[in-house]
Amino acid sequence: MSVAAYCIFCYRQIGTSGPATKTHLPWNDIILSSTSSCLLSACQNSYGLAKTEPGGGGCGANLPVHAEEKKLFMIGKIAKVTGSLILGGFVFITYEVLSLKKLLQIDTQAIHQEKLKSYVYIRTTSLNRSEYQGITYQARKEIHKAVRKILETEAKIFRRPFNEQFSTFDGEDHECALWLLLKRCQSEDKEVRLQAVQDLANNSHWHDYQYGTVAQTCDQRTAIGLARSKDIDLRFFLPPPPLPKIKNDYPIEDELRLLLVSLPQTGLDPCVQYFTSLALRESSQTLAAQRGGLWCFGGNGLPYCETLSKIPSETVELFCLQALVQHSKVSSHCDKIEAKGGLQLLQRIYQLRKDSAKIQRNIIRIIGNMALDERLHSSIVRAGWVSVLAEVMKSPHVIQSSHASRALANLDRETVKEKYPDGVYVLHPQYRSSQPIRADILFVHGLLGAAFKTWRQQDIDRRLDKKALEGEENYSQCWPKTWLASDCPALRIISVEYDTHLSDWKAKCPVEAHRKSIAYRSNELLDKLRAAGIGDRPLVWVSHSMGDSPALKKLNDDFLSFAKDKKFSVLSFAETLPTHIGSMIKLHVVPLESAKLGIGDLIPVDVNHLNVCKPKKKDAFLYQRTLKFIQDVLAQELGD
Repeated sequence: MSVAAYCIFCYRQIGTSGPATKTHLPWNDIILSSTSSCLLSACQNSYGLAKTEPGGGGCGANLPVHAEEKKLFMIGKIAKVTGSLILGGFVFITYEVLSLKKLLQIDTQAIHQEKLKSYVYIRTTSLNRSEYQGITYQARKEIHKAVRKILETEAKIFRRPFNEQFSTFDGEDHECALWLLLKRCQSEDKEVRLQAVQDLANNSHWHDYQYGTVAQTCDQRTAIGLARSKDIDLRFFLPPPPLPKIKNDYPIEDELRLLLVSLPQTGLDPCVQYFTSLALRESSQTLAAQRGGLWCFGGNGLPYCETLSKIPSETVELFCLQALVQHSKVSSHCDKIEAKGGLQLLQRIYQLRKDSAKIQRNIIRIIGNMALDERLHSSIVRAGWVSVLAEVMKSPHVIQSSHASRALANLDRETVKEKYPDGVYVLHPQYRSSQPIRADILFVHGLLGAAFKTWRQQDIDRRLDKKALEGEENYSQCWPKTWLASDCPALRIISVEYDTHLSDWKAKCPVEAHRKSIAYRSNELLDKLRAAGIGDRPLVWVSHSMGDSPALKKLNDDFLSFAKDKKFSVLSFAETLPTHIGSMIKLHVVPLESAKLGIGDLIPVDVNHLNVCKPKKKDAFLYQRTLKFIQDVLAQELGD
């Protein structure tokens, strides 16, 4: 504005000397043209480059007597105009530079907030650096510096280039280490990948956002490896993806029936067909009506039962899941289950029925069966099952954790070459381990037994053994998993299970008789054990009573002939106390004479039939003698 004012003043002072002109120029054009003429005239006259003629136009036309003084006066005015122009331009440029600098200034607090952000869930985080950059923070930084030095040294030793994109990563050392480990998890070198996963799993001091970074960045192989790492932090895993809401009046059991209807119903095992048909025609109302006396506490009226519909609904779901377990043993049916959204449906039921261990166990059993097919691994991971399985692995209940362990082992094709079919459970090792496996121990329960409950610690009689109650917190639900695994860490311990009832309905399949035959059971079990790699290493069998029958006697004779030919070591325990069956009957299930195999050592033990495989405690004779036998025969076999 100051420049324009001076130019207008100049135009008025000088322009009145000449004849008036009636030009109708716009205001802006008048300012620009007058300014140009004044400045040009001033430049010409000051340097004597032009001579103004009398009567001529312009700034120097028709000068009066005191022309020189006026000329000097005008030069001063023009100098002021020029100075103001330069000063105003300088101020303008300075203002623009400062404004631009302000716009381009980076808010370091905002950047730090982004660093502390969790990419899974946004959590409120303080920006006060003093709150988290204390001694612990500095110690953590020093640890990560040491880790990076180790990685650099390792790269030099193995002659691998360390000058990767992470070596120039613009961040803290511990940030660089995180991304470097993630990159190494995808290395083409298997040993490098395994070590990187182990290094990731060992980090227990990261911020939430760092665990979230790994959860969203790592690939499928890495996520499975982390899930099979001992004492893993669950923040390494993304939660299951949210599922679409369903109508409140649309029960889950109907979705299960629709899934079962979509599966092939031909070419199935007759028992699978039988139980599937039962599941399809049952409903919560008809089930409540049929079982009203049981679930309605003596009542037989359907209206009363409907008030307790939760129990029948969950029971029907369990029936459907048991039928689905049988379908999941067929590879082609697993494809159908996945294609029909079965993995997401099972995830929904699992989250809704967290109070039902039996429902959840059947669901994980289905996932473990589907994981036998490597083509379905990506679908299982995308449906959010890795985080669920990693959490269940931490369960204090052996049955739950062992089902999850089997499913993850079937998913882990990086370190596990064997596959574990339905009913074959690895009790040790359940996690990835650098400990080489030298031999296998196989536990086979007897009739009406189970893979876990048969091998539990002897039950505590609360009325008689008060001293034992003091150590009840150390009670072993499965002594091969706890005691034997700690005493023999270099062994793979497997327990197998075969169903004496295919369903908790307690209703027998019309064609179930042939399934209980020794020939059928043994052939079925043999195929599963081959898939699990049994026979590739030295093997110790541990089994409970299989009952007494002519078929078993013939089997025993065949075993004796085979054992003597191969010079097997055999140890047998015989019960000396009767077993209580109900409150009135006492029975010696396997008398001492029947327990004599005719080979190896026979040791009588003061226990009944049920407890002959259940040591009272770890230092009990029954366990210690079993442990010594295992150690001795393997030392002889392995040459230790």
